[in-house]
Amino acid sequence: MPAKKLENSGVKSPRIFIVDDHPVFREGLSKVIGQEPDLEVCGEADTAAEAFSKIDALAPDLVMTDIGLPGKGGLELIQDIHAINPTLPVVVVSMHEEKLYAERVLRAGGRGYVMKQAGPAKMLQAIRTVLSGRIAVSEAISAGILDNLSRPPAKDGGPAMGKLSNREFEILRLIGQGRDSHNIAEALHLSIKTVDTHRGNIRIKLGLKNSTELIHYAVRWVGDEV
Repeated sequence: MPAKKLENSGVKSPRIFIVDDHPVFREGLSKVIGQEPDLEVCGEADTAAEAFSKIDALAPDLVMTDIGLPGKGGLELIQDIHAINPTLPVVVVSMHEEKLYAERVLRAGGRGYVMKQAGPAKMLQAIRTVLSGRIAVSEAISAGILDNLSRPPAKDGGPAMGKLSNREFEILRLIGQGRDSHNIAEALHLSIKTVDTHRGNIRIKLGLKNSTELIHYAVRWVGDEV
């Protein structure tokens, strides 16, 4: 039997909006949240564009989103939300390794990162942690971020990966997974020409000579992080 919602006792439950392009996961997460007496789901979307329009109308208290969305990705959605409503917290729930994305999510304006493999309890914990005003990442990621902040800035302006835009970062990850431009274009709903332009910009920013070096770099980077 579902738990009794706090509204019945005159207390408003925090409202959660879910963004994920996998209907089964979206439905499962919605059910998990809906069973909690102090939380409720106010809406869902499977793309960033749909989410952005619905979020404005529904005014949720927290947004949960995946990284790998068709078209505009989760990182760009976070930036868009943060630009319009910087007080609206966003938590990423993703199958992608936390080491790859957590710090970039926080820099984009997100407040938490939890892997889908962690399970429902961890997701609920992340929601409540962020609603209480704290950041929800693992201890290892938190320690790594603090370590980076404590170090003096590099003379060349910082690590090469930090020079990449969020879209370039996503494309580099897909290259590292062995995907070609055609496959990446389909996954991100981009033209092949746009993907190739991004590949060229990535090579320049990372100081790589050709596509072969780019592929080797991406494969090694993804392998080192997972």
